[in-house]
Amino acid sequence: MNYDIELNSAAHYPVRDIVDLSPMIEQAGFGAFWKGESNSTDPLVLLSAIAARTSKLKLGTAIYHIYGRSAITLGIQSATLQDLSAGRLLLGLGVANKTIAAWHNGVFDRPLRRAREYIEIVRKTAAGERVEYEGEIYSTGKRFQLSWTPSQPAFPIYLAGLGPQMTKLVGKISDGVFINMATPATVKEIAGRVREGAIEAGRDPDSLEIIVKVRASLNPDREIARSKLKQVLTFYNIADHYKDMLIASGFEPEVLRIQEAFKAGGFKAASQCMTDDYMDKLPVIPGTSIKEIRDRLQPFVDAGATRLIIPYVPVTEPVIGDARRFVEAWGATS
Repeated sequence: MNYDIELNSAAHYPVRDIVDLSPMIEQAGFGAFWKGESNSTDPLVLLSAIAARTSKLKLGTAIYHIYGRSAITLGIQSATLQDLSAGRLLLGLGVANKTIAAWHNGVFDRPLRRAREYIEIVRKTAAGERVEYEGEIYSTGKRFQLSWTPSQPAFPIYLAGLGPQMTKLVGKISDGVFINMATPATVKEIAGRVREGAIEAGRDPDSLEIIVKVRASLNPDREIARSKLKQVLTFYNIADHYKDMLIASGFEPEVLRIQEAFKAGGFKAASQCMTDDYMDKLPVIPGTSIKEIRDRLQPFVDAGATRLIIPYVPVTEPVIGDARRFVEAWGATS
């Protein structure tokens, strides 16, 4: 089992501090460092700096959305980081949502077709092939090809998925699935659909990664450990797509109660409806020890996860100090 870390959730970590911490992350035994985007710091810029400070740590985007840059641009960026890091890139992509698409003057439509075409262009570009792509959505024009021959032309591309159609597509066209905010039972369902898609496409279902995010905080005081995670969970209970998945997972009364509080009194009122009992049923771990965190990750392994990303949620200031203590504690038990 690969245990990875992400420093992106519920806090702004100064990027220089993350880069300084990266050798310790590698030494602690984490398999990869992941960085997501929306309106936060840029993943590939940060990962490039981390690549220069580490030698084995994999470097992942979790996730880059497809509206932020052309597929050609991402292919160039990916090939560059692959060469820079000697082949350590793990490229995670997602189709995002209407809000993020609008930030980039995009239109959120036909997500399945968009994902398929985008990935095809990225792969061809980063491999150094001539690209003259004419798809239903994307067109690259004529005579594009990298000016150099990439030394590491192949790397895995993972796709975020929740719903039935997208998760089956994952199995057909990508190297694995990203699953966020899912219980072990939901992880098992999604993994099954991904493997079905692989079989339909004539691919080996066992070759695909099932990558699961489980957020954690670490503090000897349980209530302190819960504090920021409650805010994170409140956000997901009012967010598009995720609220639907949580309802489908059997939490309709809890989700509707939080949404009603949000409409009536805003985020603070909604957060007050996030009970400890509900939190303990969701994929977050307010841990008082590393052993507890490891033990509570096991059900996700049993459900089929092949990589576990721990987006660490700090509960004390400065946040980088809190993260450093978590990394040190994890390394001491590896």
